[in-house]
Amino acid sequence: MSTGVIRGTDMLKRLTEVPRIRGNLIVISGPSGSGKNSALAAVRSKVPDLVYSISATTRRPREDEIDGVHYFFLTREEFLAMKDAGAFLETAEFCGNLYGTPRSFVEGKLDAGEDVIMDIEIRGADQVRAKMPDAVTIFLMPPSLAELEARLAKRGADSPEATRRRLRKAIEEIPAVLKYDYVVLNYDLEQAAEQIRSIIVAERARVGRCDCEHFIRGFEMESQIF
Repeated sequence: MSTGVIRGTDMLKRLTEVPRIRGNLIVISGPSGSGKNSALAAVRSKVPDLVYSISATTRRPREDEIDGVHYFFLTREEFLAMKDAGAFLETAEFCGNLYGTPRSFVEGKLDAGEDVIMDIEIRGADQVRAKMPDAVTIFLMPPSLAELEARLAKRGADSPEATRRRLRKAIEEIPAVLKYDYVVLNYDLEQAAEQIRSIIVAERARVGRCDCEHFIRGFEMESQIF
């Protein structure tokens, strides 16, 4: 047997999954109170090799926050210059502070074959979809309006009027599900996280994302011994 055949056989034996050409951008969004943050945390515990998309912001860092780990902290001038240059996948303003997803960070991870996951509002997901139509979008659906109201009330962070505003907004946002690739009903957090995990695993097996040529070459090398 030639050394080339041995190397080809060893190459296949060493692999436990198909090599990937490019990673997937996983976008989770849904109405306020649908459980995006909790679902994301649960999914990351189930799929530890996911890269979390780090946002940029103009707000001042809190005492325990590290630049480049929790956020990329920018001045307002720096942020606006990057926005004008098209350097963000999406941007938003909240309480006078600007937030955005740096495109270079996400693209760099995807080009390295890593999956990037983010949880953003529906408006932000629309922006990401426009710039990266191959992103895998997942809509987290609350089981009912009554359950959504109970979850918002349980937070205790909003006044009754603010809660009603959030509910009205949720009603307006629910039809956006039709623009997404997947819908996950979040009646149980563990169940929802498992469904999202399954979506990620399935998307990783798409032929267009995998280096199947690698396997073809390996099998062709092995075939020389038959």
